[in-house]
Amino acid sequence: MSQPIGELNPPVRLMLTPGPSSMDPRVYRAMATPIVGHMDPWFKGCMEDTQVLMRQIFQTENRITMPLSASGSGGIEASLVNTLEEGDEAIICVNGWFSDRMAEIAGRTPATVTRVESPYGTTVDPEEVRKAGKGRKIKIIGLAQGETSSGVLTQLAAFREVADELGALLIVDTVASLAAVPLHIDNERVDICFSGTQKAISAPPGMSPITVSPKAEEVFRNRKTKVQSWYFDLTTAMNYWGKDRLYHHTPPISLIFGLREAMRLTMEEGLENRWERHRQNQLALIAGLEAMGLELLVKAPAERLPTVTAVMIPNGIDDVKVRNQLLDEFNIEIAGGLGPLKAKIWRIGLMGYCSQKANVLLFLGAFEKVLLDQGYRVGSGAGVGAAVQIYTNVGAAAVAGR
Repeated sequence: MSQPIGELNPPVRLMLTPGPSSMDPRVYRAMATPIVGHMDPWFKGCMEDTQVLMRQIFQTENRITMPLSASGSGGIEASLVNTLEEGDEAIICVNGWFSDRMAEIAGRTPATVTRVESPYGTTVDPEEVRKAGKGRKIKIIGLAQGETSSGVLTQLAAFREVADELGALLIVDTVASLAAVPLHIDNERVDICFSGTQKAISAPPGMSPITVSPKAEEVFRNRKTKVQSWYFDLTTAMNYWGKDRLYHHTPPISLIFGLREAMRLTMEEGLENRWERHRQNQLALIAGLEAMGLELLVKAPAERLPTVTAVMIPNGIDDVKVRNQLLDEFNIEIAGGLGPLKAKIWRIGLMGYCSQKANVLLFLGAFEKVLLDQGYRVGSGAGVGAAVQIYTNVGAAAVAGR
């Protein structure tokens, strides 16, 4: 006889991971509202709200701006399969697990793909991209603004310059950076940009915001062949998210309710305020980690992604035991490394709703206790003390600047 399944009752965790992040209670409330049909006139108004907010967060006027019913990896795929055909050439900048995924997906199209690589924890040199494309007709250059696997931040301006020289579209992965790092799609002339809802926007997982410039949209419409994916063909998907609202697929209605509320809260806070909040909280976290004698993977401060801090695991300390004790004793989840960084780093996320002073101080205190239990020597209160000093200095500077 089968055993009855009990009511769902997940534990309440503090999600200090590279995604998903914990959500504001108001987002949960939005998701608990009644479902309506995806062709309901009221829902069409909700779709309009969602697109207005998404354009504000991307800082764009692009017509094609919508949430794909897919994770961030779906955003990668949509960006590449819509642009690349047989005979095209692509350059993908690879400096981590997810930019490597972009290269892998590009390699499954009929295009010729060139990888320009740098070690995990560093940025790709735009001059190497320039050299790789010299004398060739390059269709796209793809890169990650925020590489989730290593906590690296890449500045876009130099890559836009190289893309202009090569006549290429610029495709940017902002899954780990959108709404936490300065980004202005129109001013920076990014042709295709995709993200994920579960990170710094702090909405539920399962959607990938994407925006497409008029230049890239024209490329889509001048294809010689059909897009190899029916589902990710953006010209037909936009028929649903465009003014005609023609049926394409059934979207995740409750997730869109949550996304709308999360983006509304983002704009209520203000993008510049949100960017600064993420910056300050990471500075405090880093100060605390370094005061505990821990080493960061990303050496250059300007290349540190504010949402994901990669910390080297000290010799003799077990990665999994530390993460499990944090989870079991404090209900705090952090992540380990991926690929070549597996068992070499911890990844601590301060994303969206989770990027709060209280969470930084709570984590540093809990982390100190766990490290001590696991045999790592650290001065009592060193991490919290260093973080408090950062917050004190920030507060004093703000008062002085009034």
